[in-house]
Amino acid sequence: MTSTLHCEQKFNSANSALIVNNQFNNQTELTEEAIKRAGEGLEFARDRTSNQMIQQTLLSQEALLEGGTERKISGYIRRMVMRIIINTLFCVKVENSERIPNIPVLIAVNHLNHIDPFLLLSELPAKPYFHILGDARTLYNNNWKRILLRFAKGVIPLERMWKEEIAVVEAAKAGCEDLGELAADIEKYVPKGNSIESMRRLDRIVQGIFNRGDSVLLFPEGKLGAVEGQVLPLKRGAAIYALRSGVPILPIALVGTKDLFFRKELIVRIGEPLVFPKCNRIKAEQIQAVIDELQVAIQNLLPMDYSEPVGKKPLRNFLNHLFW
Repeated sequence: MTSTLHCEQKFNSANSALIVNNQFNNQTELTEEAIKRAGEGLEFARDRTSNQMIQQTLLSQEALLEGGTERKISGYIRRMVMRIIINTLFCVKVENSERIPNIPVLIAVNHLNHIDPFLLLSELPAKPYFHILGDARTLYNNNWKRILLRFAKGVIPLERMWKEEIAVVEAAKAGCEDLGELAADIEKYVPKGNSIESMRRLDRIVQGIFNRGDSVLLFPEGKLGAVEGQVLPLKRGAAIYALRSGVPILPIALVGTKDLFFRKELIVRIGEPLVFPKCNRIKAEQIQAVIDELQVAIQNLLPMDYSEPVGKKPLRNFLNHLFW
């Protein structure tokens, strides 16, 4: 009998899958696929090569704060390579590109698929140079991504638990014994990334990027959205970075990336920059005000009645798994 079925019996559930609340106050469906994904995440967390790349990247960014130099490829070359790859596979449409400032900016984007950062790098200007804050294990979880990112640079890896891993841990704590060993290994090997030290380290790196005249791109939902046209509640990071630095926030909406197939139209829709005064002592109400305004700005850029194209969808399975 599968783990999911054991858990269902443990909680006397009549549903086909267990639903558990995670620490982000959202719900995650604990299906066999979710359990498998949590196991894959654990393996990535144990991978020596990925861990070395993550730590080297963070150390090199910290070295820049002390006046070191960064060896990175030209933004023009990086964009050209990304554009060749992305535009070979998809039809990309960029709307309102004239709204992108030519000064340091924090770009905040909805997140539907692991292709999203690669798509954005293919279409954003080469200058200022964009650094991506992205999930460490997702970015470095296979060889072709490691090679591409080693070449491209400009990645700030975030170490955190996945929603599937959180669901497994919560289920084990709630009494699902079949998931006990997996949950214990997740808690042992997977970095949570929520310590004061790690958050301060990340803030120093981000502020250093802005001070050097570069820009930052992040996905403030903190995880992949489930539905086209809907934005999940945003995390605090984007608001804090913007208020501490005084750089504008540029909201961008991605449309069509949830379900991929060959030559599908993907839309990059750019909003108006949001400007907030720089603040050294940030209050909770200031953070919430920025989050609220950003949430509305991104949501307003998304279609209210999105529908997937009908007809043949060549390479759908391959492309939807290529960037995972």
